[in-house]
Amino acid sequence: MLVLSRQRDETIMIGDDIELTVVDIRGDKVRLGIKAPAHVAVHRKEVYEAIRKENEQAARMSGAGLDGVAPPDPQEAPNAPNAQGAPDAAAHRTNVMPAAGRVTRQDPTRRKESA
Repeated sequence: MLVLSRQRDETIMIGDDIELTVVDIRGDKVRLGIKAPAHVAVHRKEVYEAIRKENEQAARMSGAGLDGVAPPDPQEAPNAPNAQGAPDAAAHRTNVMPAAGRVTRQDPTRRKESA
């Protein structure tokens, strides 16, 4: 493990496109700011472990509890063509699982913690 020392407002670069900045230090807590491309998942470790565990459990499911559920009708699929042969508008929507614990930009409406 590489161990680096940084003071408040100092930054560490990881590769060419990930910046890790020390935003604040209060007692035994360090607040970090992370700038990373959208395709890089950034989670606190406990959140990452919970997501990983849930994904492993879902992968192990063998369809239990799905008896009696009919397979989807391809004509009702969200990307099925409409009457004019064009993809339905719903096909352009993307379902995205929110990345728990990830902060992509600072919320200007969020109040700063008082000292």
